[in-house]
Amino acid sequence: MEQILTVIPAIDIKDGRAVRLRQGRRDQVTDYGDPVERAYEFERAGATWLHVVDLDAAFGVGSNWKIVESIVREIDMKIEVSGGIRDDASLDRAFTSGSHRVTIGTAAIENPSWIAKVLNRDAGKVIVALDIRDGRIATRGWTEETIPYSEAIRRLDGEGCLRYMVTDISKDGTLTGPNLELLEAVSAVTSSSVMASGGVATLEDIASIRELVPQGIESVVVGKALYEGAFTISEAIEVAERS
Repeated sequence: MEQILTVIPAIDIKDGRAVRLRQGRRDQVTDYGDPVERAYEFERAGATWLHVVDLDAAFGVGSNWKIVESIVREIDMKIEVSGGIRDDASLDRAFTSGSHRVTIGTAAIENPSWIAKVLNRDAGKVIVALDIRDGRIATRGWTEETIPYSEAIRRLDGEGCLRYMVTDISKDGTLTGPNLELLEAVSAVTSSSVMASGGVATLEDIASIRELVPQGIESVVVGKALYEGAFTISEAIEVAERS
């Protein structure tokens, strides 16, 4: 069966609005309007998956859960949710809402016993976010640096993690191109699936990531390039699925 790259549009929500941050900085925000309407636009354009991030929950300064729930309930796509999922209550809330997958970042690093339990029960529905700055994992909304990513992967692989989302923080929201070397390096130390995130600016970037599919890259999460009109979701899907 031929392998293809899945293109996943991202909606980051802050103060009830669809936004993009530059390199994860809360003081560098661009507003892109109503997140639910953005989700409908991506659905109409042919996306099959949607990545939704509650930034306020990720930073620990609030919640946009009602909006996230609306997207999960109303949009006919598979939804993966992220932001502030750090305990049983927030995890159960995400799953009972109808979310297809959850993304866990900080808690996967800071609470090894909890993430081991979650992976043992729901590994197929869990994405572990590896948000990387200078080779180390950043947590708590990318504000704190922790252990080297290779060390984190060794532990998480041992606990049964099946899917990682790799973000080069220095690239996120910059439209300067993805860090292909980092994606290859992460793929080399795990047999689990890898999602690429951060820096995608052109259709050529999509094509470059597609070339890494045989190494374990299964999908690419795209945000700012779509909002800025660099290309459309349908154009990106066409490139991603080109043989």
